[in-house]
Amino acid sequence: MITGHIKNITGHEITIVADDDLDMLKIAKLSNGKWPSAQVVIDDGRHMSADQRKKAWALINDFADYTGYLPEQMEQLMKAEYIVKTGGEWFSMHDCSMSTGSAFIQVILDWGFQHDIPWTLKTWDEIPTDYHLTVQCLKHRKCIICGKHADIDHVTTVGMGNNRHHVDNRDRYFLPLCRVHHAMRHQMGIDSFIQLYHIKPVMLDDATIKQLGLNTQAQFERFDRHEH
Repeated sequence: MITGHIKNITGHEITIVADDDLDMLKIAKLSNGKWPSAQVVIDDGRHMSADQRKKAWALINDFADYTGYLPEQMEQLMKAEYIVKTGGEWFSMHDCSMSTGSAFIQVILDWGFQHDIPWTLKTWDEIPTDYHLTVQCLKHRKCIICGKHADIDHVTTVGMGNNRHHVDNRDRYFLPLCRVHHAMRHQMGIDSFIQLYHIKPVMLDDATIKQLGLNTQAQFERFDRHEH
């Protein structure tokens, strides 16, 4: 899948500038050494956007490189995973809705986290930073910015003299940050840091807080008793 933007149209000729450098060896392999035919899909803002397709294919290509599948085979596997996880129907990325596109990207992300697929930094930059991704990064200890191993950063500070294990984390915000970006956020201050990287700290539900070992059910019950 090659994405780009139209630069010029003259009669029957369309000039397209690709968003990324082209891998001519891969193109030659897939087209048996011939000039391949191409289909131009105009983004009308209602169907899955070109940007969404670019993100999906960036992930699919990384997964294919890692597993040894062809990208087209990996796409079919991810669509099958989407149907199993969501109960949705088979679809084409050319004409599905934007909501289907978003759900498909989430399924791909979840599969990558589940199988610990190493993404390239270039692909990581293509992934949309949202609540779902941030929570997955927290669960799998991946830095939301670079994808390296991360610790759970308490954006809402616990306070001097307080033990993290005796604090109710249900009303606190978190980010998954590696040591380098954790140090940067302290140096810059949280407001400047999140504006620079276009990220948002997240609050977590009870199940996720317990899964991450931030609090236990017994602690929740004790906190709730003290409130009344």
